[in-house]
Amino acid sequence: MSDVKIIYEDEDILVIDKPAGMIVNKADTTKGEFTVQDWLEERWQTGNNQWKAADKESDFYKRAGIVHRIDKETSGILVIAKSAESFTNLQAQFKERRVEKTYVALAHGRVEPGEGNISAPVGRLPWNRKRFGVLAGGREASTGYKVLTVRYRVSEKQKEPMSFLELNPKTGRTHQIRVHLKYINHPIFGDELYAGRKTARDDRKMLQRFFLHAKKISFFHPKTGKRLEFESPLPIELQRVLDSLKV
Repeated sequence: MSDVKIIYEDEDILVIDKPAGMIVNKADTTKGEFTVQDWLEERWQTGNNQWKAADKESDFYKRAGIVHRIDKETSGILVIAKSAESFTNLQAQFKERRVEKTYVALAHGRVEPGEGNISAPVGRLPWNRKRFGVLAGGREASTGYKVLTVRYRVSEKQKEPMSFLELNPKTGRTHQIRVHLKYINHPIFGDELYAGRKTARDDRKMLQRFFLHAKKISFFHPKTGKRLEFESPLPIELQRVLDSLKV
């Protein structure tokens, strides 16, 4: 899959730039789709002796070293371990919240205040297993945000504000950023699950995905302990949407 860009690689880790539209992990529901895990397994078969020699029942082997996930339509940075030791180390860093992640998103409306934190528990909705929401019995979730710019989608009928946001999830719940922005009534542009059917349909006339990008990640190298930071540029289709909006 030529669309997977390698940002960094050494003997212990691999950092890639995942394209939007590509699922990270294999599952019963992904049959017929080429995933990041498929790409890695093909790559590891020819080059990673540590993966080939690993315990076949280990999470490192079963996930081909993938330490964390991002949604299918989210583009951006993924960190992969090339050994069982690196996998365990990186998983612990995520669990202990030593990994710093930065996303950018375009959200409906003018988000106010311009900087803050969204803290609300996130869980799977009992009545719709594909969706998550803010639930009393959900898991603790916290997302810091900052408005970078406010832009406007101008039509004959209205001038709609859009907030271009930088987001720093302090926890890693499934759909966390998407759910939190919906919770404060500023859903992500193009989000078919959380923005509402009509709104998402209108958005997708401009963009065939939702506007969320994993821009930056910072963590400690599992072997050297050195703090590393990697960044992914905004994909061209997202930049075009931004450029089409009025400042």
